[in-house]
Amino acid sequence: MSEGQSDSEEPRKLVLPPKAGRKLAFFGAPLLLVAGLVAGYGHYTDPGPLQDAKTFVIPHGNNARVTKALQDDGILSPTWASGTFFRIAAFLTHRDGQIHAAELQFPSRVSVAHVLEILRHGKPVSHQVTVPEGLTALKITAILDKAPALSGDLPALAEGTVFPQTVSYVWGTSRQALVEKLQKMMATKLAVAWDGRNVEALDGLIQSPQELLVLASLIERETAVPSERPMVARVFLNRLKLGMRLQTDPSVIYGLSNGAGTLDAPLTHEDLQTPGPYNTYLQVGLPPGPICSPGQSSLDAAAHPADGKMLYFVATGSGGHNFAETLADQDKNIRAYRAHLTATPQNPD
Repeated sequence: MSEGQSDSEEPRKLVLPPKAGRKLAFFGAPLLLVAGLVAGYGHYTDPGPLQDAKTFVIPHGNNARVTKALQDDGILSPTWASGTFFRIAAFLTHRDGQIHAAELQFPSRVSVAHVLEILRHGKPVSHQVTVPEGLTALKITAILDKAPALSGDLPALAEGTVFPQTVSYVWGTSRQALVEKLQKMMATKLAVAWDGRNVEALDGLIQSPQELLVLASLIERETAVPSERPMVARVFLNRLKLGMRLQTDPSVIYGLSNGAGTLDAPLTHEDLQTPGPYNTYLQVGLPPGPICSPGQSSLDAAAHPADGKMLYFVATGSGGHNFAETLADQDKNIRAYRAHLTATPQNPD
């Protein structure tokens, strides 16, 4: 305390001249704003915390829910500041597009800017499911029930209504929608086959698209060799014309297995004598319905059978079949098949 200064006198404060304060505010505020923008943009484009690329399902909901999901899955930093910054960034860039609920692929170390780009314009992850040719409705149902990323329950499938195909879909697609797509394909393929059929060859034997579908399903299950299918069709048509029983094992198996299409053991003589609508060793004519979903090749073969008088066929033992017009030739082919089995070493179970 200097001499002459009273005890009650307070120390003087440094007061800037009015013009100096205005200059500081004029130049300082923009500098602080620029610094903030630079820092924010850096955080906007800096690499994020995600260590490895991953697929993630973006949920339906507002930005807060999406932000929390991204943080919980490690795509964004879990801190409050990071979440707040992301929501602000999403708001400020909302004109760039809407955030979509979808299954999306995120690269490792993805930045906030890239996350928003993916959320708005990223291509959803594509899944595929294959329905092979010749499967029954029960087996098709099992495949679609297990297919990932589909939603909802599967409606009961009528036999032969689903076209065998590999189908692409995205997360959240309903099983019903996917099945309806395959059923529409089968209806279209069957209509085209029926409209383009060889009318003369089928006249009086196959009288509706449904009967063509039944015939195609028998052909599908009898041979996996496409070039043989028109010949198998001809055998069945010749037998129908003569009033002979079709005697096709796959139809018998379908009936005995209650629609599964396979048995745990080979057919026996007793099986062939078991009454049932699908036992074509006892019933004359086509079975009451298809026994599987036939593919395009079998539909074409049913609509355009080969020429010939063949009434019989039997496996060769090497993947194909021998065809015969007479029972004597069929017996000869059967003996050849049995000889082939005897000469071929069997793999132990």
